[in-house]
Amino acid sequence: MSIMTSEEVMRGLMKVWGDFSTRLDTVPILEKLNRGKFRLEDYKLLLMNHRQQVVEGGRWIALAASSIDVQYFEMRAKFLEHCVTEHRDFKMLEENYVSVGGKLEDIQNGEKNIGTEALNAFMFHRALQPNPLSLLGSMFIIEGLGQHKAGEWGCAIRDQLNLKDEQVSFLLYHAEHDDGHMEEFDEALNSGILDIESMGHDIIKTAKITARLYQLQLEEIGNV
Repeated sequence: MSIMTSEEVMRGLMKVWGDFSTRLDTVPILEKLNRGKFRLEDYKLLLMNHRQQVVEGGRWIALAASSIDVQYFEMRAKFLEHCVTEHRDFKMLEENYVSVGGKLEDIQNGEKNIGTEALNAFMFHRALQPNPLSLLGSMFIIEGLGQHKAGEWGCAIRDQLNLKDEQVSFLLYHAEHDDGHMEEFDEALNSGILDIESMGHDIIKTAKITARLYQLQLEEIGNV
């Protein structure tokens, strides 16, 4: 399989993102938000389900870092830095849930829906492989949601439910802070890792899988 340039990989990833973004609008809970029919119970259910995925994020990133050889020391360091910035995000989801009337013990004891189970299983499986740098494709999708979707969703939920900014802080925070992660992604692509045979292809395929499983997670909200 031929070596891909960073420009070719980005074109592939942008196609994956475009397809993913279009499909998201067909997911029932997001279609409801887009129609202005979102309810408080929908928001609580979204927070409940999302927390069960986010709480695992720092763990799979740390595991991936531990699987990276010293040959790619700088990439290992980047993964660990990313883990540090992400590992407390689930606390914001818990705070948002309690602020709209939910019980802390309910969201903390919530069960993963079947889509979240599939997404997490894939992430941890890939993180255990030697030098799992293709997980940059997963980060592209997940950070892309923060950069391109979180603010839109957060503002829509806030306005439809007459909430305060602090009650949708998880979504608004990621809309403001995920730009830096995408800059780091560009640096990673140009760090020399694309000289590894098939790495460009693997990053794009990993992004495709992550996008499909993330959509499944949203489609299966409440299905545990």
